[in-house]
Amino acid sequence: MIQSITSLNSKNFHTNVLGCKNVTFQHYTVTAPGDSPNTDGIHVGRSSQIYILDTDIKTGDDCISIGDGSQQVHVERVTCGPGHGISVGSLGKYPDEEPVSGIFVKNCTLTDTSNGVRIKSWPASPGRTTASDIHFENIIMNNAGNPVLIDQEYCPWGQCKSLDPSKVKISNVSFKNIKGTSSTQEAMKLVCSKSLPCENVEIADIDLAYHGPEGPANYTCANIQPKFTGKVNIPEAAATCGGAAHA
Repeated sequence: MIQSITSLNSKNFHTNVLGCKNVTFQHYTVTAPGDSPNTDGIHVGRSSQIYILDTDIKTGDDCISIGDGSQQVHVERVTCGPGHGISVGSLGKYPDEEPVSGIFVKNCTLTDTSNGVRIKSWPASPGRTTASDIHFENIIMNNAGNPVLIDQEYCPWGQCKSLDPSKVKISNVSFKNIKGTSSTQEAMKLVCSKSLPCENVEIADIDLAYHGPEGPANYTCANIQPKFTGKVNIPEAAATCGGAAHA
């Protein structure tokens, strides 16, 4: 149990949970400037039964990042911002990565983040792996960029030598009851691998508003046929993904 501790102005990742089992963070506080690079609040990798509860993270990179080999990670009642959001990944950069499964992010609030909740993998993966049973639910976005995001063409700073499709298979994912405001017009973006399209992705009760000069919020996708349930307030979803979005 890591409880009632503050990490202030780390030079790199504030906390790295690697090769661990049955670890709980509660009332944990991370504070760093929004422009501080690679200062992930909590990174989890090759660990299981990890609980991150009632935690406040202000940093310059992912508030929480979940790497390969992570199993049964529960994130609840976390406030994030500034930062890059709450991310599964990035995955697929290195050979012999282990599967990710059982990720649950619930009842969180993201404010002034550059991304919202996302799954990201590199193109041209050196080996094949999977990311499955990943669920984001009851999330409030306050001026968050890219609030709902699957990005299987993740390649920051032009590091990729090849743009061959990602070999990370994403399946059994849900984004449910995600509401608030987006700082980018593209409120939802689901771009999956050409060689391994995403499967069994559910989009339910999404209400994200964008008030910029370009017009209302929109949504794009590729290599995915999500299942829309409940209300989704972005009509472009039906046209671009072949689904039935409901206003």
